[in-house]
Amino acid sequence: MDFNLPEELQILRDTVRKFVDKDLIPLERTYRHDSEGPMPEHLLKPLQETARSMGLWMLDVPAEYGGAGLGLLPRCVIHEEIARAASLPFRGLELFGPEVRPVLFHCNAEQKKRFLEPVLRGEIRFCFAQTEPDSGSDPAAMRTRAILDGDHFIINGTKRFITAAGRSDYVQLMAVTDLEKRARGGITCFAVDLKTPGVTLERQWPAMMGEAPWQLLFEDVRVPAANVIGQVGGGFSLAQKWIGEGRIRGHGARPVGIASRALDMMIEYSKVRTTFGQPLANRQVIQFMIADSAMEIHAVRNMVYECAWRVDRGEDVRDLSYMVKIMATEMASRVVDRSIQVHGGLGLMKELPLEWWYRQIRSTRITEGANEVLRWRLGQNIIKNHKS
Repeated sequence: MDFNLPEELQILRDTVRKFVDKDLIPLERTYRHDSEGPMPEHLLKPLQETARSMGLWMLDVPAEYGGAGLGLLPRCVIHEEIARAASLPFRGLELFGPEVRPVLFHCNAEQKKRFLEPVLRGEIRFCFAQTEPDSGSDPAAMRTRAILDGDHFIINGTKRFITAAGRSDYVQLMAVTDLEKRARGGITCFAVDLKTPGVTLERQWPAMMGEAPWQLLFEDVRVPAANVIGQVGGGFSLAQKWIGEGRIRGHGARPVGIASRALDMMIEYSKVRTTFGQPLANRQVIQFMIADSAMEIHAVRNMVYECAWRVDRGEDVRDLSYMVKIMATEMASRVVDRSIQVHGGLGLMKELPLEWWYRQIRSTRITEGANEVLRWRLGQNIIKNHKS
C-alpha cells in the first residue's frame, strides 16, 4: 500500500508551493485580506495571470467549459498549499478564476446559457443562500417557502450570513416547496435575480474574520418556474453534496495548510529566540508542542487525502467528511494557538499572520455545520451501522 501522492500530484504540489513562497507569502508584508469583498484588482490580476499560466484556472470546472476539470484530491493538494499564505481571502477565493457554484452544473441547456456560461465569462456572480436565523446547522428546518402560482413560484423568507450577496447578481436560493417532505424531496434550489421586486439586502453582519455577510429578505418574490435548478424537490441533495465537498477542501485541506505554516513559524522562531541563556528549541515544553503539532498535522493530512480520494472514486463519504471537518478545524486551532504561545507577545501582533489565522480557524468550527452537530450525527450513524 502506497501512502504517497501520485507523482503528478507531487509535481503539482511542488509547483504550487513555489508559487506560494515566491508570490503570495512575500505579499503578506504589505497586504493581508481582512475586509469584506474581493482582493484589490491591482493585486489580484497579476496573481491570476500567473495561476492561469500554470494551468490553475477554474479548477473544478469541466474541460468542456474551459476549466481544469480537476478531481477533489488535486484541488485539496492545491488549497492546502495556498492556505499557507495569509495574503488571500479565506473565503470567496478568486485566484483561480470566477467562483462557480457547482450547483450550476445541474442547470438544463437553456439555463446554462442564461446562468452558467455568463458566470464562467465573469459577467455575472452568484451567491448561495441556505442558512436562516433559526436553521443553521439544521438546514432541513428552514422556513423560507416557495409556493407554485401558475408558471411562477412565490417566495417568502429570510436568509442570514450570506457571503458575497452585496456583490452578486443572483442568488442560489434554497426554499421549501413541500412541507411534509422537506429534506427528503421537499426543498428546491432557485436562481433568483437579486434585483427582483421583494428582494431586500436587509443588513450586514460584520464578523471577527473581517467579513460582513448579509441578511436577505424575500417578500412575495415572484420567480419563474424556469429558474428552478435541477428538479423541484431536489435542491437539498444538490446543496449537501456541494457543502460536503466544501467541508473536505475548505475545512479540511485549508486548515492543514494553515497549521503547517504555523508549525514552520513555531520551529523557526524557537531556534532564534533565546530565554535564560538558551534557545526555546532546547526547552522540553516547546519540543512537546512541536511534536504534538507535527503528529496531528500528519494524521489529519492523511485523513483529508483519503476522504478526497474516495470522493473522486464516487464513494459515499458523509461520515468521513464529518470526521475530516471536525479533526482538521480543531487540530489547526490547537496548532495556531501553540504557535502564538511560542511567539509570546509577538504572536499577538498583526505583523505576523498568526492572529489572522486564529480568527479564521475559530470560525471554521461553526461554519459548514457546527462541530458539535457533526459529532452528534456521526455518533448516530456509527451506532446505527454498527454490527455486533
